[in-house]
Amino acid sequence: MSRVAEVLAARAARGQAALIPYLTAGDPALALTPALVRAAVDAGADLIELGIPFSDPMADGPVLQRSAARAIAGGTSLPRVLETVAEIRRDVAAPLVLFGYYNPFFRYGVEAIARDAATVGVDGLLCVDLPPEEAGDLRAALSAAGLDLIALLAPTTPTARVRRIARTASGFLYFVSVLGVTGARATLPEELPALVGAVREVTDLPIGVGFGLQTPAQAAWVAGFADAVIVGSALGRVVEESPPADAAGRVAEVVGGLAGAMRAAGR
Repeated sequence: MSRVAEVLAARAARGQAALIPYLTAGDPALALTPALVRAAVDAGADLIELGIPFSDPMADGPVLQRSAARAIAGGTSLPRVLETVAEIRRDVAAPLVLFGYYNPFFRYGVEAIARDAATVGVDGLLCVDLPPEEAGDLRAALSAAGLDLIALLAPTTPTARVRRIARTASGFLYFVSVLGVTGARATLPEELPALVGAVREVTDLPIGVGFGLQTPAQAAWVAGFADAVIVGSALGRVVEESPPADAAGRVAEVVGGLAGAMRAAGR
């Protein structure tokens, strides 16, 4: 069992969902990324998705587009992110998943990214724009290195395809709560529990729900039927609106509020 699966299983054994914040590496500066990760983990995050900034983030809304642009302008690259993960690993034990688009991984080399990511302490990859039918090389390389390849599911994914995707995924399945791009929503679809329930009928993999979540109340609601709650744009906005010196403290406040609401709600 991977470290990602272990953390999710430990939360499930306590009748709770895991909290997974998304942070863009390099925003507002790569030198501050370790502090933001530590702040999130100390405040209650169970696992961190660390975003690899990309110039054409087609699945991201305005907040995370701006976040990626700031990181790229600051010189953030995949090799530098891996160096930063090695620094984070000095005092953070929580699982780390690299969340990104296929182009940077492909240019780095699928075997090289699997090897080097494992060496610095990454636990898995989530590649937004890589269809499972074309993920064989990356999946094989990650599996050989002991890393998870986490797959995305949309609300419109047919059941037969969910079953096929789940057979080749590991760690957990990332269920996109809304159609469209990332970004906080005032409301989430009422049918979300039923959609997640339908996925449970065809796989035993844990299910994380993301896209659109921003408030503690939303996190608590999703924690009632999902195995993990994933929050990204809400934190991206906090980083964007905070002076760099205050960003870690503000991230800790938001993550702590989400974690507290989720733990109180249980499952």
